[in-house]
Amino acid sequence: MIQKWVKVKVAVGVARALRCGYRLRSVASTLLWFAPVAVAAEVPASPGIVFEEVPAQASGIRWVHENAMSPQRHLPETVGPGCAFFDYNNDGWMDLYLVNSGVSDFYAPAVPLRNALYRNEKDGRFTDVTEGAGVAGGRFGMGIAVADFDGDGWQDLYVTNYGPNFLYRNNGDGSFTDVAQEAGVLAPGWSTSGVWFDYDGNGRLDLFVCSFVRYEKSLSRLCYDHLRKRTYYCLPTVFDPSFSHLFRNDGNGRFTDVGRESGIAGHPGKAFGVVATDVNNDGHLDLFVANDTVADFLFVNQGDGTFREMGLWAGVAYDDGGKARSGMGVDATDYDGDGRQDLFVSNIDHEVFSLYRNQGDLTFTDEAAEVGKLTWLLSGWGLRFFDADNDGDDDLFLANGHPDDMLEKFRPGLAYREPLLYFENVRGQYRDRSRQSGAVFSRAFSARGLATGDLDNDGDLDLLITDNGGPPLLLLNRGGNRNRWIGLDLVPRRGHTAVGAVITWSAGGVKRRRLKRAGGSYLSSSDPREILGLGAADSLDWVEIQWPSGTKTRLTDLQPNQYHKVTESP
Repeated sequence: MIQKWVKVKVAVGVARALRCGYRLRSVASTLLWFAPVAVAAEVPASPGIVFEEVPAQASGIRWVHENAMSPQRHLPETVGPGCAFFDYNNDGWMDLYLVNSGVSDFYAPAVPLRNALYRNEKDGRFTDVTEGAGVAGGRFGMGIAVADFDGDGWQDLYVTNYGPNFLYRNNGDGSFTDVAQEAGVLAPGWSTSGVWFDYDGNGRLDLFVCSFVRYEKSLSRLCYDHLRKRTYYCLPTVFDPSFSHLFRNDGNGRFTDVGRESGIAGHPGKAFGVVATDVNNDGHLDLFVANDTVADFLFVNQGDGTFREMGLWAGVAYDDGGKARSGMGVDATDYDGDGRQDLFVSNIDHEVFSLYRNQGDLTFTDEAAEVGKLTWLLSGWGLRFFDADNDGDDDLFLANGHPDDMLEKFRPGLAYREPLLYFENVRGQYRDRSRQSGAVFSRAFSARGLATGDLDNDGDLDLLITDNGGPPLLLLNRGGNRNRWIGLDLVPRRGHTAVGAVITWSAGGVKRRRLKRAGGSYLSSSDPREILGLGAADSLDWVEIQWPSGTKTRLTDLQPNQYHKVTESP
């Protein structure tokens, strides 16, 4: 029976691929998707890796997200919120930022809502310092992108909203000032994820802001199921796409929207997630953008201030049958160690989550394998490639949850709240280690944003996950630092950036390489420091940083199991 089902699925997949005019490699990947995965022998999970939930009474984090759910089922109610790890006071410890809903044209909260900034007290507890810092927000919040946009050594916050955005400039004294209007980055409309990166190579951080559908109360629609007599959240297909923004940093505290001249504005979409990476190793940062119900974008940087959208050519725009999916979270890494950046995108249930392997010629093949099979009935949002066990290669964590809260009444086998998933990278293949990695994987969530960061400075990356309409989830990585590690805090020259730096290191004669990407996940921002896993080695042979400016720093005397501040030479 199974063999018959496989043959039918193969035939259907091939027919769809051929009918849509896809290249032979797409047909081949369709065949591979339904073929059994050959595994010579199961490799045991890294010993002792457990993600331990930190309860609110221990952490002091009392903030809860309000999703503003209403009988009218307004679409913004179901897609937030985001979160961030960042060091706002430069004390060397990761603080937390959480985004909440707020006043909008369709929602007036009964009590005032606010975002939250929690200061890390270095003992496992956090203190709410939101009001004193001046970062409470108040609009219908979505996501957060963190960076030092003005090069003064302090991390700033860009908070996206359904409505105008905030740019909180860090004053360096524990407080922030909203400068979005004078900086020219309000971006009215419905913004989701953002990413800071240097697109034009002048050393200054520019800003890409994802724009979702055209939506406002006057344009909202009531989607009603007459058969089941219920109102439901409209699919994004019923709303018009919108233009994302590319803001060029002019170096004087102001930005210019260069969407039109860069080519970005020529491609309206329904953008949720974005990651800045270098897919063709030409030294220019590209953008992979997840769109919901329309083709995903791959904006390839041409090195002259413009981008060329190559998603269809590259094989990352649609599924292998030529169908647009519900792209939400994205990330990038070199998961197989071949020196090329690979891509990942999460989608809604019954749409394959894709792990795109970079072929080196600006094309990709979908090799999701076990990840794809285990996510077939799930809907993914926040996600992150990170080296959970410090063995030198990137593992994968997925935060899931369906957007329809009434799903279980009408679609048996699916659930509104869904489990988290953790996959270990085993010689370039992802293996599900969720059941072995903590009690939290037996629970279900309406998860959205996900960020990674070393909140206790013990050398392994912890997780912060937001829940739509609920409290956040803080997970401590227990055992990930059993392998030795080197922590790097990269400090570029004033007015420059470390995003796009290439880090190469050798430990025990094993050479590894990492590109410092920006963005990724969904609505969230992660710890900007780099942790280099040494695997089985006791010490580092050497590390070399090739900065985006072209200068190189080579170090051979770094002690393991501690953080090191590395400053770019003038």
